[in-house]
Amino acid sequence: MRHPTQNSDFSRTVDQLADEPNPYEPEVGSLPQNNLSHADLDNVNKTGTTTIGISTADGVVIATDMRASLGGRFVSNKNVQKVEQIHPTGALTLVGSVGGAQSFISSLRAEVNLYESRRGEDISIDALATLAGNFARGGPFFAINPILGGVDDEGSHVYSIDPAGGVMKDDYTITGSGMQLAYGHLEQAYEEDMSNEEAKSVAAHGIKSAVERDTGSGNGVFLCEITDEGVDIHGHHDFDEVL
Repeated sequence: MRHPTQNSDFSRTVDQLADEPNPYEPEVGSLPQNNLSHADLDNVNKTGTTTIGISTADGVVIATDMRASLGGRFVSNKNVQKVEQIHPTGALTLVGSVGGAQSFISSLRAEVNLYESRRGEDISIDALATLAGNFARGGPFFAINPILGGVDDEGSHVYSIDPAGGVMKDDYTITGSGMQLAYGHLEQAYEEDMSNEEAKSVAAHGIKSAVERDTGSGNGVFLCEITDEGVDIHGHHDFDEVL
């Protein structure tokens, strides 16, 4: 059997192709990058935050407060929507630095749209939670701890996503600086198979409990209701409107 010599046209072509990307491999995008350190986060807007997610018999209810702070010492915004729709029947909360959380949501929303355009169907909430954990683990999003809630063919789902990319599913979960205060209420008030209306009242009470004592939370509540028909989000500066 003849073998191509080292300086033949064939061997030179092989060497050239070895230095080029494989034309048959899929193109993979890159995550957004920045040069901020954790120390820099003291000088950027943070959401402080209390966010609550509850799985119900009807779907999912998510509640958040409305305050953003600068370095945890100054209220920089009193009307922050900390829950965003990222899926036809799914939503994610903003917890951590505002810029990092917004970038995280934009990246996930783009992946959801790309999945649907390629496969002709919506990504499952479980798969979306796994993707969110991978992004949190490998991306430059800094100390985010969001809640993902959604409804799909398997039912209703609530996940907390920690800064290291851990994904934990539960019947209800709370993240943010006011979580200890809100958990005290939910441990007493939560019941299995609550309706969305009942869960909205329980979640709003939990946010109100946190707002009373947590300086990083305040100024009202956003309530997000998720069913198999879609996502509905409304803000309320007065807790009496929802309690």
